[in-house]
Amino acid sequence: MDIQKLIQQMTLEEKASLLSGGDFWHTKAVERLGIPAFMVSDGPHGLRKQEEKADHLGVNDSIRAVCFPAACATAASFDRDALRTLGEALGDTCQHENVSVILGPAVNIKRSPLCGRNFEYFSEDPYLAGEMATAIISGIQSRNVGTSIKHFAANSQEHRRMSSDAVIDERTLREIYLPAFENAIRNAQPWTVMCSYNRVNGEYASENRHLLTEILRDAWNFEGFVVSDWGAVSDRVAALDAGLDLEMPSSGGSNDARIVRAVREGKLDEAVVDRAVSRILRVFYRYLENRKPDTEWDMAAQHELARKLACECMILLKNDMHTLPLKAGEKIAVIGEFAKKPRYQGGGSSHINSFRVDSLMDALSGMNNISYAQGYSTEQDDPDDALIQEAVSLAKQSDKVVVVAGLPDSFESEGYDRTHMRLPKCQNELITRVASACANTIVVLYNGSPVEMPWIGRVRAVLEAYLAGQAVGSATRDILYGQVSPSGRLPESFPYHLEDTSAFLSYGGEGDRAVYAEGVFVGYRYYDKKRIDVLFPFGYGLSYTSFAYSDLVLDRESMRDDEDLHVSVNVTNTGDVPGKEVVQLYVADRESSVFRPVRELRGFEKVFLNPGETRTVSFTLGKRAFAYWDTTLHDWYVESGSFAVQIGRSSREIVLEKEVEVESTTVRHDPITVNTIMMDLMRNPEAAAKLKPVLDSLQGTFEGEQESSDAAQEAVSSEMAAAMMKYMPLRGLVSFSDGKLTYDSLKKMLSDLGLS
Repeated sequence: MDIQKLIQQMTLEEKASLLSGGDFWHTKAVERLGIPAFMVSDGPHGLRKQEEKADHLGVNDSIRAVCFPAACATAASFDRDALRTLGEALGDTCQHENVSVILGPAVNIKRSPLCGRNFEYFSEDPYLAGEMATAIISGIQSRNVGTSIKHFAANSQEHRRMSSDAVIDERTLREIYLPAFENAIRNAQPWTVMCSYNRVNGEYASENRHLLTEILRDAWNFEGFVVSDWGAVSDRVAALDAGLDLEMPSSGGSNDARIVRAVREGKLDEAVVDRAVSRILRVFYRYLENRKPDTEWDMAAQHELARKLACECMILLKNDMHTLPLKAGEKIAVIGEFAKKPRYQGGGSSHINSFRVDSLMDALSGMNNISYAQGYSTEQDDPDDALIQEAVSLAKQSDKVVVVAGLPDSFESEGYDRTHMRLPKCQNELITRVASACANTIVVLYNGSPVEMPWIGRVRAVLEAYLAGQAVGSATRDILYGQVSPSGRLPESFPYHLEDTSAFLSYGGEGDRAVYAEGVFVGYRYYDKKRIDVLFPFGYGLSYTSFAYSDLVLDRESMRDDEDLHVSVNVTNTGDVPGKEVVQLYVADRESSVFRPVRELRGFEKVFLNPGETRTVSFTLGKRAFAYWDTTLHDWYVESGSFAVQIGRSSREIVLEKEVEVESTTVRHDPITVNTIMMDLMRNPEAAAKLKPVLDSLQGTFEGEQESSDAAQEAVSSEMAAAMMKYMPLRGLVSFSDGKLTYDSLKKMLSDLGLS
């Protein structure tokens, strides 16, 4: 299709009509020119295609589909191949259903456990989030179906999400909140990017030229089109000019008319309209030219895939005395309403109308020695003593107890934030009393974000299943009975208390102003820097087998920052059963002139090993692995010095490390002005050398000033004098030069030397 020729044949009104939806899920058609309407649909852990009355909050039914594990769970897999396979399945589904773009994945950072939409986000770590997003996007788009990575940018709270202003400093934005988007855009080129509702540093994301054009297109070379979140556009003309191409849903034609009027009044260049139309048609025709509606959608096969994926995601957090796996013949009590009616997905725009759901009790059907008690009601917070007593009585008669607990839908959802990190009171009370009745108590959690565990010291084992999709029950059974060894790792830290979190004092903001006061210290970056004890650290997870690490090798001891470092390490399964290990690589800057985290995740690989098997895992580290964002250069910068390359089981358990010296190839100095202090001047050898003659000429004057009485010398020690000199700005030379230097002559000298 010759897109440019097609645009030349359009009227201005027809062009403008293509820049907003025809209805809730379709773009407008231009029948005169044979341009069809295209359908987009919600995702991203299943297809939420609505055929009747449409909405974006999941109120009305969508078609029956397969619900895969949510992003909170799939991130825990630390498995790129698993995410790509999931993406391929979603792409096939979209082809079958004539959907051109599936809206996802969501890669916003989990700044606080309170964010109501954390179940739909991957991680507190931007590298992990970016790798997971790249994998699922690559899988979906391999089927010639588009994705819409979202929500660009800084949509890390639901409270006032349509009006709040995320106030974030440049370095924090670049190091924490943008890299997941950048990784996916550079490496997978999603067909579309969805802007967020909120403001970022004063401007709505929908009309933020710095984000939508200067960063997204000019710096990252994004090739697709930008679509608004549903209803996110404030000023349509300003948004279009800033780089937002498609507004969704329909504005009833009112914003189309505003675009036409702005062009005719000379307030908007028609070339901007043509550019947006071109971007939109280029993407949709890519789908149209590769459309395959006869693609098979085997829901039964996808259900089995959902079960397999869920097993990859579940995290064994505690397993004292090898309580798990369960064994045939043991008398097992299963307690909890979620064991029969599991919570396996989040609420809102990602809610899937599942064609089938396996509960744990469904999966255990037909097995001997299994009994059940409800224990609590998901409809209430307060304990029901009768339900708890029934559960306690059953627990006393059992060898082991499995309590299935978690967060009800009302506790976390799109549209509002959590107010605390607690499970319902009825569940905490149930777990405590059951654990007193049976020492071998196991807790399985179905939740989308961290919870406090006041009973953690009373139970023998904890399995974090997150929101594991419609096959959650059979996957839970597979893990509990050891048919699969758990291999998930936490993609976020679990703090003891909400008050321990880095954003506790500022999360949610004051009115519409949400200041990200913690800067780059989000998640484990904060806890590790502060040495705050956590319930479970980032990257943590147990297995039914054991692994040993050896032979960490760096291919060089020193390097320039424009060179790559190749790293390898051996991993051995030292246990008795097959299993998968997640090898995590962190980089730690030994000494920095800026505040940096203790260590940051820079690589990971998931490997399967049979008992006794050893494999070599390799990584390649480039400049970004060692860099921070420099706000003077407005670019990534590596400070020369020593860095530790660390292999860990989590951010808190480093098992091997070696150091490498990295030399910066970038000359970076702050500008020298009259307000530059002497200490900073001396850090700039070139500037110090240029000013040395002047400083030498004034030396005698300074020495004369320092002659003083014994009493004065007692008042001002040599250490104090040295410190005062170190912190003195250059303009201070004027005051102590005995008239040899004036303020104007100092400024002229700096200018003549090329220093300011």
